[in-house]
Amino acid sequence: MAIVLGPNQFGKAEVRLVHVDRSTPVHRLTDLNVSSALRGDFAAAHLTGDNAHILTTDAQKNTVYAFARDGVGEIEEFALRLGRHFTGSFDWITGARVEIEQYGWDRIPVDGAGHDHAFSRAGAERRTTIVTVDGADAHVVSGLAGLVVLKSTGSEFWGFARDRYTTLPETDDRILATDVRAEWDYGTLDVDWTPAWERARATLLEVFATLYSRSLQQTLYAIGEAILAGEPAIKEVRLSLPNNHHLHVDLGRFGVADQREVFHASAEPYGLIEGTIRR
Repeated sequence: MAIVLGPNQFGKAEVRLVHVDRSTPVHRLTDLNVSSALRGDFAAAHLTGDNAHILTTDAQKNTVYAFARDGVGEIEEFALRLGRHFTGSFDWITGARVEIEQYGWDRIPVDGAGHDHAFSRAGAERRTTIVTVDGADAHVVSGLAGLVVLKSTGSEFWGFARDRYTTLPETDDRILATDVRAEWDYGTLDVDWTPAWERARATLLEVFATLYSRSLQQTLYAIGEAILAGEPAIKEVRLSLPNNHHLHVDLGRFGVADQREVFHASAEPYGLIEGTIRR
């Protein structure tokens, strides 16, 4: 039986990059985490140790820094620039994958206005994109991660299957909380990236807030359905929603009046609800 080399890639992971636009007295900050991976004819490196076709991961890192010199712009466009550069550099590099996370910063308020060059971190949420370049073709998946949301009512969970190990009580009123990771897959590159991203995010938040949820699965589908209905350029939505359990603390055990006001925020283990909604 022959043994052969299967699909492979290599690249530089998590290149941290902060670009400061100093073109005006009001500075603009762009904070990124960029990962690149190349595909192509790298068989000799694996089979014989011949590195002639290896564009070093260090060179990939330096390319990211150099391309940011004149500004990043929208992360989708930046990733497309990098991917097309890598695939156009050598004949044996046929594909590239560039993944970017963007961290938000807010201007520190001073005397009622945002400071020109002092910022505070906006939180855990990141804007994301994954761009794949394969020859002349390019494919963009955008989204977000680390968006923490919670609703204190408007959610229930009952009527689920039971077996000998089921101990979870049914509830008609619970806290629903999750850290959203969402990806939306574009079927075209003819997209105004930031407005499209902002609309998809706003739709996600509105559906989460307003839908009376009978399960996190129902919420997941409704979010994806609404994003697809509002954005014709998006062909598929993928969502990963951990169920951040908030467990009611029964204060009646201590002789204290209990009106379901105190909850224990349980970190782990947690339920993980994932799904894809497509046209």
